[in-house]
Formats: sequence, C-alpha cells, structure tokens
Amino acid sequence: MLDNPKINIKIKLSALWTSLIFCFLYGDYFELYTPGKVDSLLTGENVLDSPMKLLIASIILVIPSLMVALSVLLNAKLNRILNISFGMLFTLMMLLIGINSMTPWYEFYVFLAFLESLITIYIIYLAWKWPRV
Repeated sequence: MLDNPKINIKIKLSALWTSLIFCFLYGDYFELYTPGKVDSLLTGENVLDSPMKLLIASIILVIPSLMVALSVLLNAKLNRILNISFGMLFTLMMLLIGINSMTPWYEFYVFLAFLESLITIYIIYLAWKWPRV
C-alpha cells in the first residue's frame, strides 16, 4: 500500500490559492489569442483603459498571491476568516465573469472561471471545516 500522509490545512489552502493563480494566468494568456485582443491592447481601447482601473485590477489580483503565503503564515483564526471571506469574494467574481463571458471565443474563459469557482468553493469549505483542537 502507498502511504498517504495527512496534509496540514494551511498547506492545502496555500496550494489551492496557487492553483487559482495559475488558472488566472492561463486565462489571461489565452485571451491574447482572441480576435481583436492584441489590437485593443495596442490602441488602449480595453477594459483596463486608465491608471485607476489598472491599480484596482492589481489590488484585486494581488489578494490570491498574498493568500498563498498568508495561508501558511497566519494564525488559524485570522487565516480561517480571510480564506472564507476572500474565497467568497472570488467565487462570486468568477461566477459573474464566467456568466458574462459566454461567447464562442471565450468558452475557454468560461471553463476556467467555473473551475476557479470550484477551487474557491473548496477553499471556503476547508476553511469552514478548519480542524479543532
């Protein structure tokens, strides 16, 4: 039989946030292959068309990056609260993005958005069921 050691919940949460970030990155990379995307980046006629919008997007997307480390470093109580809160925020955000992206060229984006939603739902579940002493 193969050994299947128990993994600390903090490591599980950190790994899930890492997976989420990779899905974000792949989605944004593959979006470059959709018609007109590169042209809109060159002309500046896109969703992130101002310094303030770029800052807001950066703030939103830095959260999962920080959660990779915070899930390992923070104490259990604060860790649980942040994982549940940010998990809910990103689940809602990704479901809305997935629903609003339902076009033939963005089927990959819909797939990733719903996969990301499943990841964040699992983050919420694990944090909610945080083991007690």
